Amino acid sequence: MNITYYPDGETVKTAMEQDEPLLVLISFDGEQIIASQIDDAVEHHILLRKVDLPDTDIDKYFRIVLDRSGADWTFVCPPDYSGITRKDKRIERFFKDGMTVIPKALNEIGYDVEVEIPKRYRRHFDMMGD
Repeated sequence: MNITYYPDGETVKTAMEQDEPLLVLISFDGEQIIASQIDDAVEHHILLRKVDLPDTDIDKYFRIVLDRSGADWTFVCPPDYSGITRKDKRIERFFKDGMTVIPKALNEIGYDVEVEIPKRYRRHFDMMGD
């Protein structure tokens, strides 16, 4: 597993010790984690740019806002996720994959917290129920 801290490990670890909120990107396969204190990166796509990755790669990562109280998952399923064409099946697979990969990755950086999907991102689930 490759972990990148922005701007550096010491800064992020200090933020973690002080329970400052973090922005975290986790590749879909769980092999890449990118973490930054939220004020240093502001948004997930900006964090990608700051670590010299194209911000257009945003749809290759699970997007998390994290502190010791929990992990909020910005639940945005890419339209080409896993090559699944049916939207309901694609969202279902994205959810299952995320709930497997995200907790493992967060444990790697020292967080054992519940993963939540904020209400504003639950519209996909509402659509599936209709």
